[in-house]
Amino acid sequence: MSIQPLDALPLETLRKRSSTKWRSFPHDVIPMFVAETDFALAEPISRSLREAVEIGDTGYTPPQPGIADAFVGFAQRRWGWDVDPARIRWTGDVMMGVVELLRATVSPGDRVVVNPPVYPPFFDTVAEAGAIVEEVPLRDTGGDWELDLDGIERALAGGARAVLLCNPHNPTGTVHTAASLRALAGLAHRYGAVVISDEIHGPLASSDIVFSPFLTVSSEAAEVGYAVTSASKAYNLAGLKCAVMVTASEANADVVRGLPWEVEWRTGLFGALTTIAAFSAESDAWLDALLLRLDLNRRLLAELLAEHLPRARYRLPQAGFLAWIDVSDYGWGDDPADPIREGSRVALHHGPFFGVEGNGHVRLNFGCGPDVLREAVARVGEFARTAALSRG
Repeated sequence: MSIQPLDALPLETLRKRSSTKWRSFPHDVIPMFVAETDFALAEPISRSLREAVEIGDTGYTPPQPGIADAFVGFAQRRWGWDVDPARIRWTGDVMMGVVELLRATVSPGDRVVVNPPVYPPFFDTVAEAGAIVEEVPLRDTGGDWELDLDGIERALAGGARAVLLCNPHNPTGTVHTAASLRALAGLAHRYGAVVISDEIHGPLASSDIVFSPFLTVSSEAAEVGYAVTSASKAYNLAGLKCAVMVTASEANADVVRGLPWEVEWRTGLFGALTTIAAFSAESDAWLDALLLRLDLNRRLLAELLAEHLPRARYRLPQAGFLAWIDVSDYGWGDDPADPIREGSRVALHHGPFFGVEGNGHVRLNFGCGPDVLREAVARVGEFARTAALSRG
């Protein structure tokens, strides 16, 4: 049976939600800023929550909730990755895992490489761990973005102790190639650094793109690497609090086992239950339908921008449901999200939050129905035309 694209919930239903996306702005604003999607939950996830509520299963997360085995199965089915379940531990969310791994692997005052434009909490998480951000921006090749391996080597040779990697990359949607990741692993190994890879968008790689988990690309990656991921982005479970930390060497597994017990206790029971349901084979068809919808939407967005905002610059993301759009030619300043929201009643994410490379940019969430996407881009296009007329 052929896969049908996932349909979004109606707007009148979505506006009943109480999450950040639907409570940050008045109802006349189309919210496309935060990374929440507009689809009903996969049925196995809904069922796991219903069954838990019916019996009052709302206590503490048990010592062995089944998260490790669920992730092992998912990684094998989706990526051909054989993960040792003994090298998996869990926590509340990806950034919790990242900050605890940074605390365990670098010292206060050490420098940590990040690659802007990048997910804004990367900057805060490094600081929370007592370390210092060293920015090595992505290289813009003209057709895509890639890791600046020469710049990363200079940072590591100069004493940086870790690389905080975003794989796939948020906000550009770049899926780093296996060759690039192998080269990064070789650099980290040469200079005695670690790589902590945020792979939360991995399940959302487009079907025509090969996603390479960092720990799989080489023996050196297994020695230097830690991966942190979650079902929360693909399956819209951010409020339920569960992420997994994965290692591929016994030494690094010991580091993770040595983290305080409280790191694991931060996992919510509903997060554990829904993560197991999401990573089960029973949810694969839902994920495939989501990926088809996102592929249609990312291409529709290109058409809509060409029609309504022809001076905008946008490249099809290779993973996820977030679009990185350069609107600097419209003269809306370094942070165009504010004038766009005020002028069109469409809320987009602030480009400069991702680093100075984001000046003149916005991030748009296309994890929605196509009609909402059409309305949003048409609104921004009308704002652009009105603003141009007012300037004479």
